[in-house]
Amino acid sequence: MRSSLPLLVVAASLLCAPVAMALNEFGIEGMGVVSTKAGEGRASLRPDGQRIVFASDRGGGSGGWDLWQAELRDGRWQAPQPLALNSAADDLDPYFSHDGRWLLFASDRDGTMALYRVAIDADGRFGAAERWQETGVQAAERGAALSADGQRLLFARQAGKGRGWDLQVATLRADARGPAVALDALNSAADETDGDWLGNEGAVVFTRAGEGTAQLWRSDCAWTAGGLQPVALSFNTADGMTRAPVIDAAKPGELLLASSSARAPRAGGSDVYRMMAPRGVAVAGCGG
Repeated sequence: MRSSLPLLVVAASLLCAPVAMALNEFGIEGMGVVSTKAGEGRASLRPDGQRIVFASDRGGGSGGWDLWQAELRDGRWQAPQPLALNSAADDLDPYFSHDGRWLLFASDRDGTMALYRVAIDADGRFGAAERWQETGVQAAERGAALSADGQRLLFARQAGKGRGWDLQVATLRADARGPAVALDALNSAADETDGDWLGNEGAVVFTRAGEGTAQLWRSDCAWTAGGLQPVALSFNTADGMTRAPVIDAAKPGELLLASSSARAPRAGGSDVYRMMAPRGVAVAGCGG
């Protein structure tokens, strides 16, 4: 007799770690450790799969939203701790580079939401946070993601007073940011944020948000919006709150997301979930 979806989802939630399992649509990540009664946001795994960094407004941090880290022990996420780099302001949108050398995040510690990066040494220790911005640009930025080859930076920029967030892409050279180009084919009157690359061929997954709503969208080509459509997921609805997709660097066929719209399993207001990553379709000439 075929198992029902709720039973499979509950079974996945009990694992609480990115171990091998059969995903039937989705499963919750780290019940009681990563996903708690507090609100959780964007999450990213280190490429070796041994640590996860995620945003949370739980108590015990430095104030507002903070970055927390948990370690994989005995097949489960354990020992969540706030990162020492947190500030009294909001620190969110973590993202590990695919080579494990950097942690990117966003913070308004200097009065404007901006991108920061932290070097990671061979023992996994974090260095000092440094603001990472395009020369001569002071606009608010958040939601950074790197292509697997490390050559492209995808992020969201607040495009002027009274305007919302738009997706941008910049080429990287020797870790320096080049001029950003708006992805006009994807950007709309809504807010486009929290994008990530689906491989190196230009396919992307991102958040499109309105007033009190957020939904995951995907496209086979960031520059042309080829195959643009909502991500197929039962609770990824236009009137729901599902956002912040990040590909699992340790298991690229899967992604993490944050949502308060799933009916079950639930831990709190906004939890971290895992699902199979959308498969991009190659688009001839895509690449910017």
